[in-house]
Amino acid sequence: MTDAPHLDPATADRIAAGDEWNLFSALGRHPVGEKWALRAFVPGAEMVVAHDAATGAKLAELSPGPRDGFFAAAFADRPPRSLFRATRGETTWEVADPYQFDPVLGPQDEHYIAEGSHMRLWQRLGAHPIVHEGVEGVSFAVWAPSAKRVSVVGDFNDWDGRRHVLRPRGATGVWEIFAPGVGEGARYKYEIKGVDGRLGPLKADPVGFGSEHPPANCSIVRDLKGHGWRDGEWMTSRWKRHRTDAPISIYEVHLPSWRRAPGGRPLSYHELAEQLVPYAKDMGFTHIETLPVSEYPFDGSWGYQPVGMYAPTIRHGTPGEFRDFVDACHGAGLGLIIDWVPAHFPSDPHGLARFDGQPLYEHADPREGWHPDWSTHIYNYGRREVGNYLIANALYWMKEHHVDGLRVDAVASMLYRDYSRKEGEWIPNRWGGRENLEAVDFLKRMNTAVYGDDDSVMTIAEESTAWPGVSKPVDAGGLGFGYKWNMGWMHDTLDYMRREPVHRRYHHHQLTFGLLYAFSENFVLPLSHDEVVHGKGSILGRMPGDDWQAFANLRAYYAFMWAHPGKKLLFMGSEFGQRSEWSHAGELDWRALDDPLHEGARKLVRDLNRLYRDTPALHQRDARGDGFQWIEADAADTSVYVFARFGDGDAAPVVAAFNFTPIERPNTRIGVPAAGRWVERLNSDAAVYGGGGIGNLGGVESEPVGWHGRSDSIEVTLPPLSGVFFELAR
Repeated sequence: MTDAPHLDPATADRIAAGDEWNLFSALGRHPVGEKWALRAFVPGAEMVVAHDAATGAKLAELSPGPRDGFFAAAFADRPPRSLFRATRGETTWEVADPYQFDPVLGPQDEHYIAEGSHMRLWQRLGAHPIVHEGVEGVSFAVWAPSAKRVSVVGDFNDWDGRRHVLRPRGATGVWEIFAPGVGEGARYKYEIKGVDGRLGPLKADPVGFGSEHPPANCSIVRDLKGHGWRDGEWMTSRWKRHRTDAPISIYEVHLPSWRRAPGGRPLSYHELAEQLVPYAKDMGFTHIETLPVSEYPFDGSWGYQPVGMYAPTIRHGTPGEFRDFVDACHGAGLGLIIDWVPAHFPSDPHGLARFDGQPLYEHADPREGWHPDWSTHIYNYGRREVGNYLIANALYWMKEHHVDGLRVDAVASMLYRDYSRKEGEWIPNRWGGRENLEAVDFLKRMNTAVYGDDDSVMTIAEESTAWPGVSKPVDAGGLGFGYKWNMGWMHDTLDYMRREPVHRRYHHHQLTFGLLYAFSENFVLPLSHDEVVHGKGSILGRMPGDDWQAFANLRAYYAFMWAHPGKKLLFMGSEFGQRSEWSHAGELDWRALDDPLHEGARKLVRDLNRLYRDTPALHQRDARGDGFQWIEADAADTSVYVFARFGDGDAAPVVAAFNFTPIERPNTRIGVPAAGRWVERLNSDAAVYGGGGIGNLGGVESEPVGWHGRSDSIEVTLPPLSGVFFELAR
């Protein structure tokens, strides 16, 4: 060993000032002439001793360099990988040097990242506990193409951005480093110096898998490997459950406010598995849909302004515990859908906004990149790396967490450049139109990637306009979604139901109009969280009349919804007729179930789900016009509606009849599609549901009396404000 070849003072000054980006060329092990230099930067140290990282044997005491904190030693041969023991006064600590390791990312990763086609992006970016070159640590990688320097900071380096400076990887814009000695649970952020030389706010990891409890917002290192999934049977058979001929009834849930634990805290993922899952199963739902579970800073956004797109919110537990919740859903025969938000992101300083000092994930021009309704940034869908980031995120939830579907939020806001904007506040597309061509292409690529990777999952669009082919395949000119929310049906039917029965005759078409387009898409009928907030009141609160009439209206409305073509979605609390508007800060009013009217509504929804699920005619042709026939669509004066539903093969047909007035209608004759006994399968006026108990004694025999253009008919009693299902006995 000879005198140490120290760094030149200018380089040391740049490192000490945080102005040097290429520390891999300065620190660590480097050949210098015929010798090797071992250099370290340990701020605050008075003495540094190098030890063999494998054996612990002392290698050398490093001599102080030209500036405080810099040390070096010279070796005749390449020294083994070293661990530094630093001393100041009587304090000693260990420093694991990151600059002695080769890159983790390979050329193939760089190629796919650069072209925006890395469909397993989360396996390379983010923070991954690994063993690299025989050493345990964490691999950090982040995309920041305009950065002048990127560092990872955390408790492991005293939040000092000079200590773990990432290396850039060619033209990809990706920076990466392996940090030996760092492990799962470590807090971290990225310190980024922009091209202008200014430090931006510390940034959470865009591909981080964990976060601190809000309002704290550091990323947390989480290991995604090694979960013992128990849902193999579900995963191999779920394709049957998502077909358009399958019964799909979705219970939409805001996890923090479904039910609270003692003391008012949200339930954990494990507690939700123990309480929510059996409740949804008993209620007969086929799926649970959660409002967004991606990490978000502000409780009042309900998750719709996410910052951690790859992190299940810590409000309920760790990623592993979230997976346990998914496993519990599957074990109970329930699918799990999550709301997914690729339309926009918030401006919180630790988030994606101006991530590397420049507009990166967002458009620079606010006419394209700022959402006036929500004061959020809009993704730049035309940038290939941004599209890759989002598409890989969609795949991530399904591959890593076995999520069964994505309900894509605010699709309409993505499709139109002038969405919620005045003239002059938006930029036309290259053809001069209002369509956002880049977003359209993104949605097509996303759906193609998701279904191409696993066609047993499903994507659902919240899309409120008449955009054609939302749920048509991409190769047939559509956007490629599996399903679309039927927002028109929801608006029309709720508007009808809020009216006093005496006025409904003038709005009769609001319950028939939806059948003009009911089979143009694969529809889900949604009564979602959006209908019970912002002063709209609850679904029950929309119903006119005294308590008896309000609940009768509610029951009749739910019967109409479950009889109508289309899959079903109901927001939590609506199943038992919660009176108050939903509040994210509390929990559902479970005490209401002590009231027989509320408990009756809950029992009705449970039985509607079971009837829907067990009756092929009510679900097999949900998306086919040959599964529906009007029998009586024009009885506006009596507000009576009657239609038939049909299944495949020898499935028994169902006739559903509705009376939306508070007047009992005995001796009502209905033409039926076939002769025989028509069994009364469900009556929303049954006493067990809180109704008056008026019915048809279990069923009626048809008569060869022509009615409604059919050769056979039945004579029935329609209770006031009711829906009644009749099925042909086989």
